[in-house]
Amino acid sequence: MRDAVIVDAVRTPIGKRNGALSGIHPVTLSAHVLKALAGRTGVEPGEIDDVVWGCVSQVGDQSGNIGRAAVLAAGWPESVPGTTVDRRCGSSQQAIHFAAAGVVAGHYDFVVAGGVESMSRVPMGSAARDGRPYPDEVLERYGVSRFNQGIGAEMMAERWALSRRQLDEYSARSHARAAAAVDSGALDGQLAPVPGAAPGTLRADEGIRRGSSVEKLAGLTAAFREDGVITAGNASQISDGAGALLITSGELARARGLRPIARVHTAVLAADDPVIMLTAPIEATAKALKKSGLRLADIGAFEVNEAFAPVPLAWQAETGAPGDRLNPLGGAIAVGHPLGGSGAVLMTRLVHHMKDQTLRFGLQAMCEAGGMANATILELL
Repeated sequence: MRDAVIVDAVRTPIGKRNGALSGIHPVTLSAHVLKALAGRTGVEPGEIDDVVWGCVSQVGDQSGNIGRAAVLAAGWPESVPGTTVDRRCGSSQQAIHFAAAGVVAGHYDFVVAGGVESMSRVPMGSAARDGRPYPDEVLERYGVSRFNQGIGAEMMAERWALSRRQLDEYSARSHARAAAAVDSGALDGQLAPVPGAAPGTLRADEGIRRGSSVEKLAGLTAAFREDGVITAGNASQISDGAGALLITSGELARARGLRPIARVHTAVLAADDPVIMLTAPIEATAKALKKSGLRLADIGAFEVNEAFAPVPLAWQAETGAPGDRLNPLGGAIAVGHPLGGSGAVLMTRLVHHMKDQTLRFGLQAMCEAGGMANATILELL
């Protein structure tokens, strides 16, 4: 049976909303990482069977099948197709799942998976006409007027008895870890600096706030409830960015003299209550461990997307994962969450961290609107 291996993974530095990358078209950002990936691996673009690309707000600059548009903008042969996937925040992680499954099934020999989001140019929610993507029968089923991730985060904090101070402590730690990762050079090997950014080439994640502290974060007001605990400081940043991974089979990699980083060991999905919305990574992790036959202790690093601080904290409370293995390089609270690109960004961070630290297994999980989650276990090669 064929397997699916990640030959290489690359990402842009993540730009702040209306920051360094805001003047760059998301198709151009996508093309940038495609070209960087081809250059790093030496695989000819004409050999790529498909580009599976995650993107959430598929309107405006991100409409018209951005996966195919990225192929053309990269100057790749017209024979290379592309498609665009939307599983909300997990879109590019789902793109990786689809790509890996295609390789295992024999549909693909070489495939690129990744994604992009320019939230500066295409604001979150742009794709929903009048802001109501769900019809009355769905809203009436749950007794709500709309679904709101911020309210879901407040509900998580309440359910798991997470205080404002605990959330802010976690957020300050995310910034500190991200800054340490930059300073140590831990991220250098995964980045494709972006020329043409304002005011010049963007070489590092732009959103990190050095010196962030619980005391500073305590001064921020609640964003979703007057008496709430979720603020702009303990939620992910709105941002711009892209990432891409080259996936093939182990057999083809060996035949071509390629040295893959990791194998896609296990890939699962889960879904839960769409009102609280953000809890499904807990079940997805349990499913991934059960299907893989691995124990939590076997996993050397966990990337659990920091959409809001209660997400990784509740996940940790339920799984018992050690804090030093959870988001060891910081996360979206510190560097940003470019929606459709985040799954690929996180996996790029994870595979390079596993390689640098010689960690046999890593697990990634992401919460997604609608109460869904992807979870992926990687095995170092």
